[in-house]
Amino acid sequence: MPFTYVTPEDWGSVGSHPLGAWVADQRRYYAAGTLEALRVTELEKLGMVWSVHASAWDADLEVARSYAAVHGHFRPAASVVWESFPLGVWAKNQRAAARKTAENAERRAAGETGLSYAGELSEHRMEALAEVDPGWCPAWDVGWQRSLRLALVHVRAGGELPAVSGELVVQGEDLGAWVVAQRAGWEWLMPAQQFLLESIGVQAPTDDELVRPVRRTQDDRWAANLAAARQSYAREGHLRVPRKAVEDVDGEQIKLGAFLDNARRRASKLSEHRRSELDRLGMRWM
Repeated sequence: MPFTYVTPEDWGSVGSHPLGAWVADQRRYYAAGTLEALRVTELEKLGMVWSVHASAWDADLEVARSYAAVHGHFRPAASVVWESFPLGVWAKNQRAAARKTAENAERRAAGETGLSYAGELSEHRMEALAEVDPGWCPAWDVGWQRSLRLALVHVRAGGELPAVSGELVVQGEDLGAWVVAQRAGWEWLMPAQQFLLESIGVQAPTDDELVRPVRRTQDDRWAANLAAARQSYAREGHLRVPRKAVEDVDGEQIKLGAFLDNARRRASKLSEHRRSELDRLGMRWM
């Protein structure tokens, strides 16, 4: 509606109301990040269009639905372009916004005030993405979740899980190498990940397998280094450690200082999830 729109006089108690100006004010508050989340949700249920970008978001969502309909999931790699749209980057940005929303909600619940709502993802949009794929924004790396989904579809179709690398490649993912890596790094997985793996038939390694030397994947090494960082942070309250700092984790000597220095140098190449894991520990990138 135009800025000058005023409701008709025959609308009773809400007649002669400068609705156009009021709507413009709400858009301004929203853009400044000062409009309460509840009010954002109420207006979006009425079909509020915050800007041209809001309309574009709905169009982008349709591309996401198209991708999910073909692939069976909405966890595209960051490099994916679908229907001439950079869907992978868009999905990555939506996940970052959703995680920021969750983190800010926790901070507000803890009593922190003055946090801006700018950059957060509204409840309405998160629900829309969840309808496309309930696992669109996992707590762990999206690549892991994508491989899990592809393995699940394969098993449900009557297939058997591969036992070696190169035996089964689906949508560019080597599921054999992935299964081997999960069993090799089982102890570093979250309990929820272990549960999901067991649900598709991937079992924890036996005692005999555990004593055999296994080659760690990059994910395994990251998990070990992150465990060392968390242990150091819990004890010291910060990650400001010297380059030669070593952390003992369950008898394993982790070169924590070298890991943190390397992470800083490769910050631009780290996934958003890995950066956020270190951010939660107060990582200083400069």
